[in-house]
Amino acid sequence: MRLRFRNLFWAGAGLVILALMVFAFWPRPVLVDLADVARGPMSVAVRDEGRTRVRDVYVVSAPVAGRLLRVERESGDAVEAGETVARLLPSEPALLDARSESEARAAVRLAEAAQSFARAEAASALAALNFAQAEFQRIESLHTGGVASQGALDRVRLDLRRAQAAYNTAQAGVRMRDAELEAAQARLQPDHVDGESEVMEIAAPVGGLVLQVLQESESPVAAGAPLLEIGNPADLEIVVELLSTDAVQVRDGAAATISDWGDGALPLRGRVRRVEPYGFLKISALGVEEQRVNVIVDLVDPPEDWQRLGHGFRVEAAIETWSEEDVLQVPVPALFRHEGGWALFIVEAGRARLTPVEIGHDNGEVAEILSGLSGEETVVLYPGEAVSDGISVTAR
Repeated sequence: MRLRFRNLFWAGAGLVILALMVFAFWPRPVLVDLADVARGPMSVAVRDEGRTRVRDVYVVSAPVAGRLLRVERESGDAVEAGETVARLLPSEPALLDARSESEARAAVRLAEAAQSFARAEAASALAALNFAQAEFQRIESLHTGGVASQGALDRVRLDLRRAQAAYNTAQAGVRMRDAELEAAQARLQPDHVDGESEVMEIAAPVGGLVLQVLQESESPVAAGAPLLEIGNPADLEIVVELLSTDAVQVRDGAAATISDWGDGALPLRGRVRRVEPYGFLKISALGVEEQRVNVIVDLVDPPEDWQRLGHGFRVEAAIETWSEEDVLQVPVPALFRHEGGWALFIVEAGRARLTPVEIGHDNGEVAEILSGLSGEETVVLYPGEAVSDGISVTAR
């Protein structure tokens, strides 16, 4: 009886040990991250740093050689068109010989012709501005009645702003030509007297803000020396220096998103106005020569949304190069190279199945699937060496 009990005991112990060994060495499912194949909108964009700049910057220069008195204006000061921004003591004028007098008279005639041309341009710009105002009022009325779309209203509003800027530029051109004519006439008949009347007041060609004071201290300056820059910070544009290989994918009118321009600031909408037709060489921070192209982006959102931006601020720009509303797509981490193509693992009945696929566009987060999937599969993300065709897997 004792022998029989001993045999039963050791037989049971052996079965328990055998069961433990089977459990220990039985293949267990590999823990993996899973994601569903999705269908929906997808877009691809090129991204790079950009900077803001005032669309029209006016450089105030010294009209004649002389001694510049200390400039009292500072960066950020508001100025009106025609307001004195600098004062200059002209150099002692010299008597004109016959040749110089002939050249001075020719300069006066040239300035008069340029003045007439500038006034004609101003008249054309005024006509364009009146038309843009009438078009804006018409579209605004249609939009209020529900006939015109918001996009049409935004376009005519942008056209109105451009026409206003063009008119301001033309007016500034007229004032500049007037000043050139006065300067040419003054060179022809110099009138120099002692005293305070010697001081020449240099006026601002347009209204706006002083962006930068280029020469602040009192010092001798040559004719044409830049003194300060004036512009309107409410009329900004974005300049994005893209690699030439990325710039060829961008088209005029492409949508853009401006981000990282301030802590907590919401992204701004933009639209490409121009891809400049020439490139330039730039050395990167790593010393690599890169061919870059300037892409000009206009801000679409109202100025109230980006009024904190100024001239020369850094931003991040993403310019859309392709988009579709209904695309079969998978996360990029699910893809890997296989036999010269692309493949991924789908999960069927708890097992990973190697599936070759053909991909299209890729934006770094998701990739377009052209063939190989139906859209109802679950795929394995970040498949490692432990995942192979037919192996049992389970969600992490």
